[in-house]
Amino acid sequence: MKIDTGLTMPELPESLSQAGLQFAVAAEEDFDEIMSMSQDIYGGLDYLPTRYTSWLQDTNRTVILARKQGKVIALESVCVIDDGETMLVEGLRVAPQERGKGVAGVLLRFCAELVKSKYPEGILLVRFRAEELKFRLSDFNSSGGFHSSQSTSSPKPSPVRLDDTAIKQLYLTTDVMHGVLPNATIIQDWQPFKLLPSNLSILLKKDIDWMVDDEANPTVASLCTFPFRVPIGNDWYYLNIDMFGKDLSLVLQQFLCHLQRHTAALKGHVMCQLFLEPALWENMADFCQSTLHVELVKEYTEQCVVESDVV
Repeated sequence: MKIDTGLTMPELPESLSQAGLQFAVAAEEDFDEIMSMSQDIYGGLDYLPTRYTSWLQDTNRTVILARKQGKVIALESVCVIDDGETMLVEGLRVAPQERGKGVAGVLLRFCAELVKSKYPEGILLVRFRAEELKFRLSDFNSSGGFHSSQSTSSPKPSPVRLDDTAIKQLYLTTDVMHGVLPNATIIQDWQPFKLLPSNLSILLKKDIDWMVDDEANPTVASLCTFPFRVPIGNDWYYLNIDMFGKDLSLVLQQFLCHLQRHTAALKGHVMCQLFLEPALWENMADFCQSTLHVELVKEYTEQCVVESDVV
């Protein structure tokens, strides 16, 4: 995504518009003013002077400036990767006289709003009563289920639940999951796990239900945490489902299987958060509301992962 200087900036939340800052896309003529903020960065070893021009030419990157009374006081670089799924922020700079005043946080939130204005949401948070959903799922299955109402293709085999041995075999000894997982990484409950034996050992200690559409050649996989109580009120539960893959019919199939398995014995309210491919968000939201008749609580997608490789 390349944001040029003709871009219409997104409408800001009140918390940002009241910050007294103006935002703009950086240009070559801003170089000297930006460099004045970087003199003490990394003890004089700042990389930005040599990368600034190439950043402006990078088609996947946008450099955003924050101005106060016309003067540049902060900079942030935004790079969109993974086909629009991930936003990387890099090169944060704040003028010395403005540090400690919350400018960095305001600029980061603006960048998030900017990217979200160009990319669809990928996280669904829905709410329902477990008892009511059980009846809806029963009616849904008795009427022919997903294949009769949502797809013209022939019925697909039922999803496969994996045990520990099958999980290790599939995720560690072959490369087939590399094409399913984003950047060959398991994202479980907001946390990224590279495909390493040590990481898989951590995940296998958790109460997670692992599922794929085909154990030999999967195109969709999912991880569902077992429901747990939350203190929002009496008999409130939380359910988290991480979906990987782009086939809507298979994603829906596994989603319904997880709901049936993990809510059947519950009584009370359930908050279910579903992570999925951004391109599927609209169809999944429509399915949840129109077919399952569950409440869409919040439309958002913000996963902030900070990684550091320590040698």
